[in-house]
Amino acid sequence: MTLEIKYRPALKSDLKFLLDLRMQTMNPHLIASDLPVSDEAHLQRIEYQFGHATIIEINKCAIGLLKVHRQANNIELIQIQVAPSYQGNGIGTRILNDLIKEAIESKKSITLSVLKTNQAKNLYLSVGFKIVGETDDSYLMLFEKASI
Repeated sequence: MTLEIKYRPALKSDLKFLLDLRMQTMNPHLIASDLPVSDEAHLQRIEYQFGHATIIEINKCAIGLLKVHRQANNIELIQIQVAPSYQGNGIGTRILNDLIKEAIESKKSITLSVLKTNQAKNLYLSVGFKIVGETDDSYLMLFEKASI
């Protein structure tokens, strides 16, 4: 059975869910990168580009966050987080493949940044992203149709 993934705009009333989700999905990577894990630091990241945030739902149950900024020639994947209890079911791969399909059809690239300590980097590589740069703690990644 294929799970139906739906999206809805994130609301301020979702902040508690988003804070819990971020702590569950990001704290291990942030701690390993020696980056802050305070509620304030998490809320700052949650509120960044909040107008582009959508809640990922399955059966009307919030299970994640997708934050994407669509620009003229590029789709910036700002954040993607799936609750740990839903990880390993191909949900992240399906979301990324849908984004890749959109990018190919609209002739856009996709960019993202991932912490070096975050194993999600392997997922991005597996669907066709390439590492094109790095900072002290993150890899900068790019998907272009030509790179498939």
